[in-house]
Amino acid sequence: MTADAHEAAVARLRDAYAAWPPGAPVRLAKRTSNLFRFRDSDPAKAATPGAGAGLDVSAFGHVLGVDPVARTARVGGMTTYEDLCDATLRHQLMPLVVPQLKTITLGGAVTGLGIESTSLRSGMPHESVTEMEILTGDGRVVRATENNEYADLFRGFPNSYGTLGYSLSLTIELEPVQPFVHLRHFPFGTAEDCLDAVGQIAAEGSYRGHRADFVDGTAFGPGELYLTVGAFSDVAPWRSDYTGQQVYYESIRRDKEDFLTIRDYLWRWDTDWFWCSRPFGVQKPMIRRLWPRRYRRSDVYRKLVAFDRRHGLSDVLTARRQLPPREAVIQDVEIPVQRGAEFLRFFAANVGMSPVWMCPLRLRGARVWPLYPLQPGEVYVNFGFWGTVPLPAGIGVQTDGYYNRLVEDEVARLDGHKSLYSTSFYAEDEFYRLYNGDAYRALKHAYDGEGRLLGLYEKCVTGR
Repeated sequence: MTADAHEAAVARLRDAYAAWPPGAPVRLAKRTSNLFRFRDSDPAKAATPGAGAGLDVSAFGHVLGVDPVARTARVGGMTTYEDLCDATLRHQLMPLVVPQLKTITLGGAVTGLGIESTSLRSGMPHESVTEMEILTGDGRVVRATENNEYADLFRGFPNSYGTLGYSLSLTIELEPVQPFVHLRHFPFGTAEDCLDAVGQIAAEGSYRGHRADFVDGTAFGPGELYLTVGAFSDVAPWRSDYTGQQVYYESIRRDKEDFLTIRDYLWRWDTDWFWCSRPFGVQKPMIRRLWPRRYRRSDVYRKLVAFDRRHGLSDVLTARRQLPPREAVIQDVEIPVQRGAEFLRFFAANVGMSPVWMCPLRLRGARVWPLYPLQPGEVYVNFGFWGTVPLPAGIGVQTDGYYNRLVEDEVARLDGHKSLYSTSFYAEDEFYRLYNGDAYRALKHAYDGEGRLLGLYEKCVTGR
């Protein structure tokens, strides 16, 4: 898309937003979503005036330009990382942090936070943004940077989840890549040993002589944990392919080392949505051979989950089998590394879901991002767990939130933070204590004073 075409699209969107019916909820007409609040599955909410339509933001799903000399890209806010990486890899470049699912958008990763295996050295996606073009809640289009008159919006946009405005374009830093990634999978028998190794990698940038360009981990149980440490490489004695019959996470337990192309490495988790394709049977060899490769994608599985939620199919089957009702526990939480073993012990004893993804991170610089107040210099580990758990006897589905609330309480006790892309059950005063309500209210007043967009609590907790 040319600069002139982009400016014309901005003008059209600004006019459409100005004409939006007063009092009607503002929604975006998007092809995909990686949120797990499923508001659209509630017929009562779907019938809300204005809920059936959405602002057309399709014009903002393009890479506007890549500058291979400056190592930057200007990107529409609705551009998926799949399309973004296709554009940058042509220049042997990639974004500093590439969230692990193809249809996560750049704007979504910035306003809703993102993370991946470069996050220990490069932080989070918003930390490599140098400029944001934002349609604010009060209808202005502004360009925010770290040191202009909209610096407060630049700092406060991460973790605002579209409640202050929508990103129309973002300028981001890129880094050079090599053709392959050399992986080594290191096993650990205790969480303490595993988390100690994370601290060592954070301090030294390598582990047992293997450079740590990428680091994440998988906990299959309290006594079986792995850290996967990846290093860029110009050569590959062999190349694995996990878009076919092989399943990536199963290789972690089987192989000590591996080689992937950089593109296959970036999307290693997407093919099977980590391990969440299991309920669809796609990991069974016969079904996998019949399931077209083009449908082995996280967005396909997410649509199947949305269909199930909308029609309650799993709940009906569970009831017919006279099994306990199940609660969806789909969360990502950040815990200080020194308390990570405590969290894993709690999780194994009280929730019991496995595997659990582990992704170390720390802020890239000294700047504090007010709505998600991680501490500069502190090493955290993101624990991701996604599935359903049978509720204890006597706990009915009407008390949905039993396990999730246990997790929320433990995360707070361990001085951690929880991502807001999924269900939350905080009381409002507790929520704004954890997510810097004073700073948020000041930003809301400055950029959406009439409250045209939902507030952060209403959007992320009450589901209005």
